[in-house]
Amino acid sequence: MKKLIFAALFSATLSAALTTGAQANDKLKLILDWYVNPDHGPIIVAEKLGYFTDAGLDVEIIAPADASVPPKMVAAGQADLAISYQQQVHLDVHADMPLIRVGTLVDSPLNCLMVRDDGSVNEIADLEGRKIGFSVAGVEEVLLETILGGHGVKMSDVELINVNFSLAPALMSKQVDAVMGAYRNVELNQMEIEGVKGKCFFVEEEGVPVYDELVYVANKDRLEKDKISRFLGATEKAAQFIVNHPDKGYALFSSYSSELKDELNQRAWKDTVARFSRAPASLDHGRWSRYEAYLHENGLVPSILPVEQLAIDVNAEGDKS
Repeated sequence: MKKLIFAALFSATLSAALTTGAQANDKLKLILDWYVNPDHGPIIVAEKLGYFTDAGLDVEIIAPADASVPPKMVAAGQADLAISYQQQVHLDVHADMPLIRVGTLVDSPLNCLMVRDDGSVNEIADLEGRKIGFSVAGVEEVLLETILGGHGVKMSDVELINVNFSLAPALMSKQVDAVMGAYRNVELNQMEIEGVKGKCFFVEEEGVPVYDELVYVANKDRLEKDKISRFLGATEKAAQFIVNHPDKGYALFSSYSSELKDELNQRAWKDTVARFSRAPASLDHGRWSRYEAYLHENGLVPSILPVEQLAIDVNAEGDKS
């Protein structure tokens, strides 16, 4: 009888422990910058391999209908993290939004000035008197001015046309002679699949300071550094897995949705793998300082803020709470 009572008590205790454990995972809401695509590889693979669960996290991944919404949701306390762009973080912080960079997803530029590879534009100087398409005013215009200026071409020497987000179609149809803001891992592949080969002039090779393309931002007034640290640790493991096993990584990534199994995503995946940050929590102060100075020099921000107001390393000694 005692054995039965003990067994029942043990079973009840174990059940309670398992229930408590199942409920112990901390919820974390992440807003992507756009629909799921290869840029989000470490996030999806971390989920598929159970790395978030191992870190005690229950991560809700949300793709926004509007790409401008994610940082605003974090600023309003409606999400824990959002994927944004380094340039946007600088602008948002200067606009007094309570945001701060806490991690990096893609640690090198993807942006480029793209032209058709059919001989009409062989070098940047050939763009004098031509039409250039763009999608986002402000930063893209400054990047373009830097790139053109390095080759003796003024902004007044070109005609800018806002093609919204139809960058590759506008270039393929010869509506424009070049586009600013194309991603080298996406639009180049998109054009080649359509039978029109493109060519990229890389921004970081044309006078633009190197920057992080995609970063994670959090609300600086609601920071949960330990939870964020665990999230970044899980994506770090996933990024390393992807680099070691790119084909297995793609199989896991594409299992998230059948739409990710097409040729464009397969090609883009191969061109993105090397650009995932393998140390997502790490912060390059010099990189952020140089880009802040670049934006100020070009009139996009009114002053130069210290890096600590723009970005932090949640794992830095004395910074964790």
